Amino acid sequence: MDCVFSKVKGHGKKLTYKLLSDCTIFDPVIVDIESLPEYEPDHNLDEDSWFKVESFSQKPFCLQILKDSFDSKDYDDLKKGQFHRIAYIFSKQGNDFYFQKVTPSLFVSKKMIAFGEAAELEINNNKLIVKSTPDAVYISSLDVLIFQNLATISSIFMGIDTLFKEATHEEVENFLGESFIELGGSYDVNKVSKPNRKRIALAVETLSRMSAQDRESLLSYVNDYCKDKLKLDSKRGKFGISKDEELKLLLYGIEQRFYTTPVSNEKRLANSVQKVD
Repeated sequence: MDCVFSKVKGHGKKLTYKLLSDCTIFDPVIVDIESLPEYEPDHNLDEDSWFKVESFSQKPFCLQILKDSFDSKDYDDLKKGQFHRIAYIFSKQGNDFYFQKVTPSLFVSKKMIAFGEAAELEINNNKLIVKSTPDAVYISSLDVLIFQNLATISSIFMGIDTLFKEATHEEVENFLGESFIELGGSYDVNKVSKPNRKRIALAVETLSRMSAQDRESLLSYVNDYCKDKLKLDSKRGKFGISKDEELKLLLYGIEQRFYTTPVSNEKRLANSVQKVD
């Protein structure tokens, strides 16, 4: 039986309640799981696409209700006085779980003219808007969570934002101290923007997999595409970085985002990338 449940804000063991019985609120989300990209912070989704996290029940941010045997009879009905405390709702549809974050803007209390057999005034008490598309879906048979916006679901799956890793102050400082970087002007670790801190987290991992020879090739590659905007001291093998935009170009270069089209021979920057096996 399909049912709808709510998680309310507060402290205590009992915070999950039944909201509706024998009810399906979301249309099925049908996607080709194999074709979905694993979450990458610098990847921009195509319209109507989803990210996936595989082996989700093994992740530290997986909800306990998705790990245990789920029985709707174990949950009490939500009381009227608790409606304003709803943090999110989830709908158990078949063996899958559909999640929606609840924000104050989704509560509606208005007078409306309803059109049925005849027009009539409808004075609403609080109503909760159900969005056309859920914020996340857990597909239990595959142990996969799919979602479109990590920030939206981070308050549902506490700790999932670790997927959106941002370099720490120390990591940024260490990166700026790399042998191929020379800071200029007043630019320092405190002026590195949040987007660049996220890119640095990716770049650190990329560099750790590179040989010394690959690193040397990387400097030439970046210089070929960015020499008008990013200055390389070829004798010393150092890029001068005096502003955030220059650092961004260097970070894109480390991720090899620059490419030349084979037909028109046009130099381009890939705003989003996905590995092709």
